Amino acid sequence: MPGDLLDNRGRGDARWSWPPIHPEGRKFGIIAVIVSLVFLLGLDWEIIGWPLLLLSLGVFAFFRDPQRVVPQDDRFIVAPADGLVSLIAEVEPPAELIVDDGSEHAGLEAAKVTRISIFMSVFDVHINRTPIAGTIRRVVYIPGSFVDAGLDKASEENERQHILVERTDGLKLGFTQIAGLVARRIVPFVKPGDTVGVGQRIGLIRFGSRVDVYLPAGTDSKVLLGQKVIAGETVLAEIGTQTLIEGVSQ
Repeated sequence: MPGDLLDNRGRGDARWSWPPIHPEGRKFGIIAVIVSLVFLLGLDWEIIGWPLLLLSLGVFAFFRDPQRVVPQDDRFIVAPADGLVSLIAEVEPPAELIVDDGSEHAGLEAAKVTRISIFMSVFDVHINRTPIAGTIRRVVYIPGSFVDAGLDKASEENERQHILVERTDGLKLGFTQIAGLVARRIVPFVKPGDTVGVGQRIGLIRFGSRVDVYLPAGTDSKVLLGQKVIAGETVLAEIGTQTLIEGVSQ
């Protein structure tokens, strides 16, 4: 009998359906519809009402939350966001993911690793997902400006939220949600101490943004600059045996 799990063994019931709208976005869509109806029916200003009605449909589409089929392999690091791979660089992780935060859990090492930046346009799904399974060790919010999220300096200047996840084998991975020109709020779904499965929803960024992923040391990118990726499904990197051993020893 078909179950709820969709996997590579043929289990589950895969059918096309309209993606649901995340509750965080329903209020914005309803407000947009009400305003458009006021112009259409109340004021009879069709030149404004119809464009606003189309805009309200766009708002609902922005907050769509489709189901994703997540690769079930501990070697894989999956994309945390839908969008375009806009930057791949060798950098040190942000200080907030490295420094001692006063907890009993260490952060990332102060050494250069591969950072993959995924830019989300207003047409992409903006629900973000965790690249690996584990326990949330840090959620650090930093207010900032709203320069173009496609620029490299956005990693240090924009409003952002750092998240650190630690697997049961000790492997740690950090990633950062970054607000952009239009985005004005990062909405978290998790907090330190929460246990998450790979591909689980961890938050969203309203109206255009970017997510940076800091791969574990010794791990190379499996995606290319300019490639489109899908949150929870596209494999960004594969963790090698040596990396796993190092993660356990930390």
